[in-house]
This record gives sequence, structure tokens and C-alpha cells, in this order.
Amino acid sequence: MVDGAQSPDRSPRVLLLYYSYTGQARKVLEAAGEVFRERGCEVHTAPIQFTDPRYAERFSRFPMTHVWRDFVGMLPAQTAKRTGEIRTPDEVRRNDYDLICIGSPTWWRDVSMPLRSFLKSGEARPLFEGKPFAVFVVCRRYWRENLNGVRKLAEKIGGRYAGGIHFTYPGDQVRSMLSLTSYLGSGQYRERYLGLKMPVTNVSEDQLEESRRFAAKLVDQLRSDRRGAQL
Repeated sequence: MVDGAQSPDRSPRVLLLYYSYTGQARKVLEAAGEVFRERGCEVHTAPIQFTDPRYAERFSRFPMTHVWRDFVGMLPAQTAKRTGEIRTPDEVRRNDYDLICIGSPTWWRDVSMPLRSFLKSGEARPLFEGKPFAVFVVCRRYWRENLNGVRKLAEKIGGRYAGGIHFTYPGDQVRSMLSLTSYLGSGQYRERYLGLKMPVTNVSEDQLEESRRFAAKLVDQLRSDRRGAQL
């Protein structure tokens, strides 16, 4: 027996939940959303807004005005895994989604404060409880701590892990960092920064295609699970 939220007579409902300052997490979810819609899913979007007065001003514009001060200034809060004030759209107050896709940028090797704040909030449990979720991580180099952190937080509030994917930017440790900070401070990719040749930063078209392929697998699994629930 299938309840109304899981009825095979309606399209699967997918929520794209994310925080994204530079737009990279949004891009990979938008690419996935194209596939979900093509495959007959009803897609909803839920961007998280970072409103905490201690930190939000530096993220209120792009590019950053004082990139190194603002960028490095988040390190203590990130290391301490602090939470902060956020604002969420009405979409997160529904609990009838069949799949939740989380777009998670990496801040200092971990889950970003805005996304962590939501996953630890009171309104997250009704959204995630008993629901499958997938994690889309964008990062400069270190992705594992972020993905595992999101998974742990979402499972703690009742979510069921359905898979994860990560997208890393090219370049070694130093050059990838400089390329990213150059982008944060200028809003554009520059081939040279501080006299050094820079690797391309941010997600590529090939990586967006990876996101689409991953979304197709998630749809297949979602439909299989729904068929199984009817038996």
C-alpha cells in the first residue's frame, strides 16, 4: 500500500536544496534539475540565504571587497563548526518530496556554515525524516570531509543517503587556492595572478555533464524504489 505522498499516479517530487555564494553549487544542481524535469519529475528549488549579522555582510556582494580578510576570517567559525542565522524559502517547509538533492560548497575542508546551520535547525528534521537524499559537493581540493559531514548531519535527522558526487577544481594546492581567491576578489577567471599562471577554477562543462549523468541514476533508483513500495 502506498500513501498519497508516494502515489505512483503523480510525478516524483525532487527538492534542490543548496547554499551557493559563487554559484557553483547552484550550477551543478541546475544541471541535475534539467534531467529530473526531462525524466518527468516535479522539481522545486530551495536556496538558503546567509543572514547572520556577524558574517553576512561579506557575502552580500560578489566579488568580495576584501578577499583575504573575508576569506580567511571565516576560518575560526568553520573550525569550530559554528552555526549562524539563515533564511529559507517556503519549499523547505513541505515534507512530501521523494528525493532531496543537497548542493554543498566546501568552506575550509568542511560543510559551509549556512548549510550546516540549516541541517541543524528545527525545520530540517520534518523535511528529511524518512526521505532519500543525495549530496553534490563542489570544492577546490578537499571534498571528503564536506560530503561526509553533510551525510552525517542529514542522517542524524532521519534522512536516507542515496549517493554523492564531488566536483574538484584543477591545480595543485597553492595554485588552486590562488586561482580561487583571485576569482573571489575579481569575479572572473584570470590566467595570471601574483605573477603565476593560474589553473581554471570553478566547475567545468564536463563536470556539469557528470552531474546530469548522476541525476539520471538517481531517477532510475527513485523509480525503482517507488515500484518496490507498491509490492
